Amino acid sequence: MGQAGHRVVITGQGAVSALGIGADANMAAMRDGRCGIAEMEFRDIDRLSIKIGGQIKGYRAEDRFSRQEIALYDAFTQFALIAADEAVQQSGIEISEALSLEAGVILGTSGGGLQTVDDNYRTVFAEGKNRVHPFVVPRLMNNAAASHLSMVHGLRGPSFTVATACASSNHAMGQAFQMIRSGLSKVMLTGGAESMLCFGGIKAWEGLRVMSKDGCRPFSKNRNGMVQGEGAAVFVFEEYEHAKARGANILAEVIGFAMSSDAKDIVMPSQNGAARAMQGALKSAGLSGDEVGYINAHGTGTAANDRTECAAVRDVFGAHADTLMISSTKSMHGHLIGGTGAVELLACIMALRDGVIAPTINYEEPDPACDLDVVPNEAREASVNVALTNAFAFGGLNAVLALRAI
Repeated sequence: MGQAGHRVVITGQGAVSALGIGADANMAAMRDGRCGIAEMEFRDIDRLSIKIGGQIKGYRAEDRFSRQEIALYDAFTQFALIAADEAVQQSGIEISEALSLEAGVILGTSGGGLQTVDDNYRTVFAEGKNRVHPFVVPRLMNNAAASHLSMVHGLRGPSFTVATACASSNHAMGQAFQMIRSGLSKVMLTGGAESMLCFGGIKAWEGLRVMSKDGCRPFSKNRNGMVQGEGAAVFVFEEYEHAKARGANILAEVIGFAMSSDAKDIVMPSQNGAARAMQGALKSAGLSGDEVGYINAHGTGTAANDRTECAAVRDVFGAHADTLMISSTKSMHGHLIGGTGAVELLACIMALRDGVIAPTINYEEPDPACDLDVVPNEAREASVNVALTNAFAFGGLNAVLALRAI
């Protein structure tokens, strides 16, 4: 059976990614199988061999923030604030003086203010200037987005940032879930944000030789690597009785969470570590494997990840793996690194609430090592009661959440 404690529900969601600004826009793009990956636009891109990404096009910070705010907010913080505003507004929650002490923020990010780092390294090392803006440190610190969310929304309870590479968002949301389940908090803003699409950010990833030059094709035999994206998604996690008492519209229930560490290799994923995280999430939720209808896969589009993840799903679900739907929305919005699990949670909510399974687009050729139902190319209507969302990070750190329709 699952652990006893308070029930945790999601009462608000907000998002911004290459698929659009707003949770509804992102879900509509997922439903339509629309690809947000395209040629990127920023300084010195001609010096890069990787020129595609899930970049948010047409976004202007000055349309949403004042000059004083822009001086304080790196792009990852801006995206988090936009997503959080939407989530809080949708949830209809009002943070009273008393509730503010039991409400907090836990966000995931991997690079933090990498745009700020990139700009200022350029200023100091390339341009030879000796002065930087006095707010460089508050802009670049990984906890900047979480801190600004706590200030803007008046949240005075537990607040911090999680940085576990590609699992950051799932770890953050898992911690928020546990805070409420244990009774430490009533309301948490949680999710993740990332904006690494700048010259230094892409140049660093080029060195790993895991990036595709032409597209993200998870589980397809002709895949050739991952594609980066940027953006944020933020959710209002709330204690069930508190949400019910105020008549909140509940989107889904979070019912389980587990973490594992491969303790093996800094970049190569482990089948055992991934399997233990999924098994742990099932145990935490008090579920048997055959109750799960959909898994939002980590699905990066690298051979190492896709084959390892599919093998781990077979390990955990046995014969049920043949009827389980599994898809990777990274094929559409790219890999948001520390923010990726948050944007992908939208696909789980869409499956549970709307009965629509987001597809794995760009699927061209079956891979015998990935012989699962990957919902290729087109969304599918299906009734799903329980979903898992996987995140497996460099460093061998894994985090899996379980959700149920309500």
